[in-house]
Amino acid sequence: PSAAATPSTPADFPCPGESPTATPRPSTYSPSPTAPPTDHYAENHGFMVPFALHGKRRCQGLAAVGRVRAALEPLRRRGDFTADGARRALAGIGYSAGQVQTYQDGSGVGFLIEVDDYPVCVEGRMTGAETKADTFGGYPDHNGCDQPSGGH
Repeated sequence: PSAAATPSTPADFPCPGESPTATPRPSTYSPSPTAPPTDHYAENHGFMVPFALHGKRRCQGLAAVGRVRAALEPLRRRGDFTADGARRALAGIGYSAGQVQTYQDGSGVGFLIEVDDYPVCVEGRMTGAETKADTFGGYPDHNGCDQPSGGH
């Protein structure tokens, strides 16, 4: 008899510039294997939950987040909260027009970047208070970094 392979959780390790005790943020999606939801909300909306990045891809994503923040921070300090300004700043660090989406978002600018076609995605928002960015690995049953609008 042969042993059946069991899935394992990918191992993460500290990325360059990250403290050895840092751990990836847990996903906000946490289905309960013991008690299925009675309304099937989590099951029906699982297609909208992005994949976490692990290993080298996680490090690639964190490096991209650092570059994006560094590129957008001068705009934030100047008070340039325009989608065009953010798009130009991101183009200045090598992202093409096809990789970047920017949009006005209330009192700031939102952005979504497809770093590569794996995908490694960077999403965030620049406001007067801060530039926030996070990285993820796309969505189930969907190509690209934009959140799908329909599921299975």
